Amino acid sequence: MTAAAANQSGRGPTHTRRMERAGIRDVAAAAGVSITTVSDALNGKGRLPDETRSKVREVAERLGYRPSAAARTLRTGRSGLIGLTVTTYGQEPFTFTEFAYFAEMARAATSAALTRGYALVVLPATSRHDVWGNVALDGTVVIDPADHDPMVAELYRQGLPVVSDGKPGNCPVTAWVDNDHASAVLEILDHLAEAGARRIGLLTGTSTDTYTRLSTEAYLGWCRRVGQEPLYEAYPAHDPCAGAVAADRLLARPDRPDAVYGLFDPNGTDLLAAARRYGLRVPEDLLLVCCSESDVYASTEPPITTLSLKPQRIGTTVVNLLIDAIEGVGAFAGRGGHRLGGSGLSGGRAAYVPPPAYGEIPEGQLMPTELIIRRSSQRRSPRTTVSAPRVPGEG
Repeated sequence: MTAAAANQSGRGPTHTRRMERAGIRDVAAAAGVSITTVSDALNGKGRLPDETRSKVREVAERLGYRPSAAARTLRTGRSGLIGLTVTTYGQEPFTFTEFAYFAEMARAATSAALTRGYALVVLPATSRHDVWGNVALDGTVVIDPADHDPMVAELYRQGLPVVSDGKPGNCPVTAWVDNDHASAVLEILDHLAEAGARRIGLLTGTSTDTYTRLSTEAYLGWCRRVGQEPLYEAYPAHDPCAGAVAADRLLARPDRPDAVYGLFDPNGTDLLAAARRYGLRVPEDLLLVCCSESDVYASTEPPITTLSLKPQRIGTTVVNLLIDAIEGVGAFAGRGGHRLGGSGLSGGRAAYVPPPAYGEIPEGQLMPTELIIRRSSQRRSPRTTVSAPRVPGEG
């Protein structure tokens, strides 16, 4: 069968060769400019007239030109990959993306990275350096690093820029973004006190990350200021079952609190379930607040007051800071970026602004929080008596 006959029968190719994708040379020719001008216009670099930059981008869009990731790697020495991980629970079987805060933060970070031409790699919460060594990263976002975090120290040693979601304790990072956790906790405690609470308890964690530490310190300071004996239970936050047990212990105390703030998800549902086991009504006998981004608390009975840390805004900010550090632009412009050597975690490819000296905490950005007040922290009428706890199963 001839080629013509094959085409007529519908069994052969209709074109002798596949259409080729437009390249940077095609864009330059169509726009009447040099290849360098096209590169600068599409990458936001160089000193070009706005008219030229707009024309190049219009031509590139019309021709369907997309920059080659491989070509960019050769040109810039960067892989276009940035990491995201939680190192605090590196030794634990912890899947942080199952929690609403981390999921929302990761979604926003992924979108921000793609907008800047980078891909986000979610890395396991492990302290095994060889796992990370398999990925050529330009930089990494670390969520809530612990004090003296070994992974952050290793990244520093390898020369990889790190931006932390959470103010670092004794960790060398390039930049950080966090909420004002102390102010947020004080707002919650004052809110509960104004609602009539006299013995406010806390569910907190056993880890050394700054979120847990600063929140707990704020609670203890508030107790000293108002003259209340601290009532709190600490548990490993990566273990949801441990949270339920801690909630039960807190409400079983002979000096049971009449209000509780839980630092983690799912503390709200844990406390609500424990209150029901002990015959405590929410909010009449027990006021509840928890920190969570989950919308499930809007439909519990009663709806539970939550503190939102605004993870979408934080995810966008940390990624943009990290990419600015990698590229030496924005707040990092002119601060001595250099090319890495060796074959460490970054593969020796990323040019970036180095972090401050070890032990020196750089300036960071504080993001606002939002207290979403629902019925669980609002008493319908003042109460002067508090029900004594009972053992589950008693009539």
